[in-house]
Amino acid sequence: PLRLLLTSLKLLALFHLLWEYLLSLAPAQGPSMLATYPVTGTWLLTSRLHRLGRSLSVGDTVTFTIPERPNSIGIKRVIGLPGDYVLIGTPGEFWHSGADPAADDALMLQVPEGHAYLVGDNLSVSRDSRLFGPVPLALIRGKVIASMHPSFTRGPFAEFQWVQNPMRRDEPPSKEEVLNARLGR
Repeated sequence: PLRLLLTSLKLLALFHLLWEYLLSLAPAQGPSMLATYPVTGTWLLTSRLHRLGRSLSVGDTVTFTIPERPNSIGIKRVIGLPGDYVLIGTPGEFWHSGADPAADDALMLQVPEGHAYLVGDNLSVSRDSRLFGPVPLALIRGKVIASMHPSFTRGPFAEFQWVQNPMRRDEPPSKEEVLNARLGR
């Protein structure tokens, strides 16, 4: 009985370490990340090695503790890291309200040191950094590395998919792409 108890405690401790410091799995709910993830039914595998903002890039999808609700976890995309300049508000929102679109300095924010600017992919319904400001890196719980859509008929890993950063390229842009970008084409 003692050996069984000790083995059980060791397994429990190992599971705790893996869950807190390596990987976690949780469902994604809500419309803020449409069309990347459906409103319900998606489970996200998160690398906890990236918690506290370690090794993040612009474009990564992260889980974080929502500043306004400390017991809730959110999922958003990183669009600004410390020192980056980001557009605050929703694109087009200021121009429709009658504000001067030439006043770019009023529309930009430099992300402070130790923070990240997080925004949902579905801008019209997302509650994100546009509402509560840059998020402290200490609130970032991890980086989403895979998603899956479990099915009773096809099994839990039927639609397993590694998550790619849509803003990261595997190869540098061609000379033609650079010239077109400079010329505004």
